[in-house]
Amino acid sequence: MRGGGVNRVLTGLAGVLLLALGGSVLAVGLGAPPPHWWIHSGAHDVLLSRAERTHWRGAGWWWPAVIAALAILVLLALWWLTAILRRRRLTEVLVGTGDGAGALLRGRALQSALTQDAARQQGVAHARIHLRGRRTAPTARAGLQLEAGADPATALHDFTAQALTHARESAGLASLPAEVRLGTVKHRAERVT
Repeated sequence: MRGGGVNRVLTGLAGVLLLALGGSVLAVGLGAPPPHWWIHSGAHDVLLSRAERTHWRGAGWWWPAVIAALAILVLLALWWLTAILRRRRLTEVLVGTGDGAGALLRGRALQSALTQDAARQQGVAHARIHLRGRRTAPTARAGLQLEAGADPATALHDFTAQALTHARESAGLASLPAEVRLGTVKHRAERVT
């Protein structure tokens, strides 16, 4: 299961749990008989009695620990929410078909084809490409690891003239801007005898 599926399942489970708990609290508060798993016996019981609320009052660590735990839970929830809302990769690209309707191309398919074209270039040992942006105006972020002795200018020119141009033309895009980062494959120093 991919990250999106896990997020949907966890969000759904949390929603069902909170809905069941909140609904049962509301129902008991309105006078319905409490369920068998209910922690209190009567409809007029409070969730925390005075004795339960003041039990740990004398311990100096209790309230700072409760506040710290709640703050950590809030920060984790905010981090999870921002991770879900932030799209890192482009999921689909709108391809012009000429009839005005357009077709959707999977972002991973275009990304994979662009990566394979870039990796086949002379002097490129490994290529990693991510598509970002909007589906009508995608952008590419490429990382090319060059073999030892490869000319960076030639590799960059070949990437833009061949792989990037081929991807742009095959998807029918007016432009496909790219940010390219070049690196070299680590290799051992050669011995001179």
